[in-house]
Order: sequence, then structure tokens, then C-alpha cells
Amino acid sequence: MPRILFVKTSSLGDVVHNCPAVSDVARSVPGARIDWVVEEAFAEVVALHRSVERVIPLAIRRWRAAPLSGATWSEAAAFRRKLREVRYDAVVDTQGLLKSALAACCALGPRHGPDRASAREPLAARFYQHRHPVAPERHAVERNRQLAAAALGYAAGGPCDYGLAAAGAPPLEPRSPFALLLTMSSRAGKLWPEEHWRALGARLASCGVQCVLPWGDEEEQRRCRRIAAEIEGSLVPRHMGLAELARLMARARCAAGVDTGLAHLAAALGVPVVGIYTGSDPMLTGIYGAPRSRNLGAPGAPPAPEAVFEALAGSL
Repeated sequence: MPRILFVKTSSLGDVVHNCPAVSDVARSVPGARIDWVVEEAFAEVVALHRSVERVIPLAIRRWRAAPLSGATWSEAAAFRRKLREVRYDAVVDTQGLLKSALAACCALGPRHGPDRASAREPLAARFYQHRHPVAPERHAVERNRQLAAAALGYAAGGPCDYGLAAAGAPPLEPRSPFALLLTMSSRAGKLWPEEHWRALGARLASCGVQCVLPWGDEEEQRRCRRIAAEIEGSLVPRHMGLAELARLMARARCAAGVDTGLAHLAAALGVPVVGIYTGSDPMLTGIYGAPRSRNLGAPGAPPAPEAVFEALAGSL
């Protein structure tokens, strides 16, 4: 049985966008056994994929904070040993960054990645034994699928299947029905004005839908509390890990979110999602392949609250 290793370390949205490529391999390569190297913060999401056998976390973000410490060197050595427990028939780096290429070099097996013109960091292509052109104008999901197909020798295409399932009880029980308002983003230019969130939340509350506003750090918690203070019946829950959030998402009636990995995760789990775009291009990295979801807005042209509500209305 062929052993395949994917390397896609971060960020959350990129990890979710790689899931259909993994599903393609499981469907197209008979008997494939698939492992995945991912940043430790996102390992819980990879573990939700039904076709991933072994999740191999690494901690580049944490190691960078203390590159000379003994603990860092010890953990990095343990990562390399774990990765080399298996000889792979193909190591596929769909990220195309220097850090992911170096991680791929720790594995045993022929390395595949984007060619110099396609890699996000052209220097990364020097570390692959097999380099493949990837169309830059295509959505990130399709770029990943195209690269995996070229590396493993099958025809790209077919249904876009994220392969994720969040089984188990949710970490909390909001009032039913409820909608997720995913207000956070790592870039300020991707945020939607707080008054827009309040207006959207008020419309949802008027329809008997409770608004739940998850958060990741203290600044995001404060933003969520400011927004929720003016939305009747809304809930700002305790902090949750990604696996817990996934179980909560799976029970949501719908969600609205800015360009954040959480919005992509919700859509991948089958939740109707409206992606709100203010500073990035949804044609390249928007919510994709989820038939009950759609993207609104564009760089410099955020959607109005009423437009987002109308897009969600069919799911209420």
C-alpha cells in the first residue's frame, strides 16, 4: 500500500484548503495510507479528516521563540525521528514555503512541491526532487488538488470533498437555533466594523436566532463582548480549542465570518457560511466548494449588514 506524506503546516485556512487534496488521494490512489505534517496549533483539525492515518505535529512557531534552547533542539530531534519512522512513496509539500520544504527534507521519500514560478517562496523549490507547475490564478483549494494530482499521477478533478467530521457532544449547548458570528482575523484589514456586526446580530435575534461569538485571544474576547452587549440574547462562550469549536460549529444553523480560518472550517463541516471580505480577494482564498455557502465583498468594498443577512436568510 502506498504511503503518502502531506506537508501543510499553517495557517488554519491553508490547512482546511488542503483537505480536499487529501480526499482526492484517498479516492484516487488505491490503498493509500496518508500522514500529514502540520503546526501543532492546527493538529486537531487534521485529526478530523477521515483519511489521515497519522498526524505529525511540529512547533516551528514555538521553536522560533527560543531557537537556542535545549528543549527546542530536543523537540526538533524528536520530530525528525518520528517523521523518519516510515519511508514514504511520496512526500508532497503543498505549502511551498522554505519552512515546509525543510520539514519535507526530514522525511524519507521522494519530495514533490511547486516549481520555482509557483512556490510562495521560490527558494523552497530547490529542496524538492520533483517540481510541478501550479496555476497561480486558481483558488487555493484547486492549487493544492492540482499539485497532489501531478505528484501522484492521477487526473485532477471530481467533487470537492473536505473529508472532515466533528463527532461527539458539543462543548456547550446554545439556544436552538443559533448562528456563529466569526468576527476575528489575524489582520486588521480583514475585520468588519463592529457596528455592522451589531446590525447583523440584531436582525438574526429578531428572527429568534441566538448569536454565538467565539474568540481566540483577549483582544478578540473584548471585541466580541462589545458586539454582544447590543445583541439581545447573544452568547460569548468560554475559550475553546479547535476540536471543541468544530463540534459546536457542526450544530450551528449558519455562520458569518470574515476572512478567517474558522469560517473555512465551518464551511468544510457543511455549515451554511457567508464569508465577509474587506481586504482580501475571495476569488483566490474565499470559501470554496461548499454549496450552501457564499462570499460577499472585495478588497476595499465590504458588504453591508443587510446583504449578509439576506444571504443567510435562506438557512434560518
